[in-house]
Amino acid sequence: MNEYVTQVRPRWSDMDVFGHINHARTVTLLEEARVPLLFDDATAKGLGDFAKGTVVVRLGVDYKRPIVVDGQPLRVGITMTQLRTASFTLAYRVHTGPSEQDPVAVTAWTLLAPYDTGAARPRRLNEEERAFLLAHIPEVSGA
Repeated sequence: MNEYVTQVRPRWSDMDVFGHINHARTVTLLEEARVPLLFDDATAKGLGDFAKGTVVVRLGVDYKRPIVVDGQPLRVGITMTQLRTASFTLAYRVHTGPSEQDPVAVTAWTLLAPYDTGAARPRRLNEEERAFLLAHIPEVSGA
């Protein structure tokens, strides 16, 4: 499966009393994986509205194995499972280390919506944003 691949570096403070990264910190790592793409890369292409307002509408996380902080970055593969007029769904595969061969510890998804902060409401994706998403995040069904 083709994925947009990035790496995130967990912090020692992300571990809980049980010695693994807890749920809230895992969700933060998902955010850290998508922000450079949707904010930095999109803004560099002249699409700054993602950074001005993109909200998480829904989130699902499945844990396969614990992630322990050991100083290594984590490989995160991102695909798009749905692209609609005013939302898109990203699927994540978080590995226990930086390699594709490292076991998958977490699978997750976020339903995201572009948001107009001035009007305080969701907005539609424009054609340039849709093209950017399709060009940078592989679209798969049922991921």
